[in-house]
Amino acid sequence: MRCPKCQASFESVTTQAGIVDRCTGCQGLWFDLLEHEDLKDFAQQVDTGCEKTGRRYNQVDRIDCPVCPSSRLTRMVDRAQPHIWFESCPTCHGRFYDAGEFRDFAELTLVDRLKRLFVRERR
Repeated sequence: MRCPKCQASFESVTTQAGIVDRCTGCQGLWFDLLEHEDLKDFAQQVDTGCEKTGRRYNQVDRIDCPVCPSSRLTRMVDRAQPHIWFESCPTCHGRFYDAGEFRDFAELTLVDRLKRLFVRERR
């Protein structure tokens, strides 16, 4: 499997909750369907890439799914943390996070929680 951003190969990173695929080049992460939820507690262990590199690669879009080569990944925004942009496959529902994004996704700050409350109250 090749990284959709830099075309380097992936390595498997094993945790107590499962296995995640990490790019050997840009250090981005590929999660199969719902794996990102199971591995949130291990974000520091699996997302070891440089945030600056992740921000640079976050500008790369129009990428193909590493699992479903005929599917283009869709850029998504996390509702709870709108500053996080990840890519998702409309076919297999896998997700790609650039280096540093998954650590950020896994950690809800006080500001993120207050934003959630504010949005709920407005509905």
